[in-house]
Amino acid sequence: MEAALLGLCNWSTLGVCAALKLPQISAVLAARSARGLSLPSLLLELAGFLVFLRYQCYYGYPPLTYLEYPILIAQDVILLLCIFHFNGNVKQATPYIAVLVSSWFVLALQKWIIDLAMNLCTFISAASKFAQLQCLWKTRDSGTVSALTWSLSSYTCATRIITTLMTTNDFTILTRFVIMLALNIWVTVTVLRYRKTAIKAE
Repeated sequence: MEAALLGLCNWSTLGVCAALKLPQISAVLAARSARGLSLPSLLLELAGFLVFLRYQCYYGYPPLTYLEYPILIAQDVILLLCIFHFNGNVKQATPYIAVLVSSWFVLALQKWIIDLAMNLCTFISAASKFAQLQCLWKTRDSGTVSALTWSLSSYTCATRIITTLMTTNDFTILTRFVIMLALNIWVTVTVLRYRKTAIKAE
């Protein structure tokens, strides 16, 4: 029974993450605008994903517990390029991508580096959510922000809480997923709230 639940959570998370950012990317491409999206939020999210993936690889955790992260990073990079493209200069993304690539190697140089980075990862990821919330509060307009993407993120956090409890039981990782679940739900509700406000205004 536990094995079946673990398999369901792992594979459903991978399936959801394979399409997680597609509604957001599709909304940006359809509108030909990145209005409502927070660049700092996306960059912080990318940093959090990278640190988390490197930590799991470094300690040799089961691949099925983190296999979605390369997919999420690739989708975030596409979204990053879309934002810079619609803001007028895609070449401005180059230094950000270069920093992310070099960080992959720096993080694994010493054990204390990866451990410190992982302890900061929760704060980095939380900061990415607050950056998006701040953007929404400031503009009071969800623009092209996809509520579906944020709700799917909430689902993957919930399944990862289950898989972490059933496999590694790593307290640092578990704490991160609990906090991310709460913040993802908060962003989803905020996006829907401002979407309803915009519809009423029309």
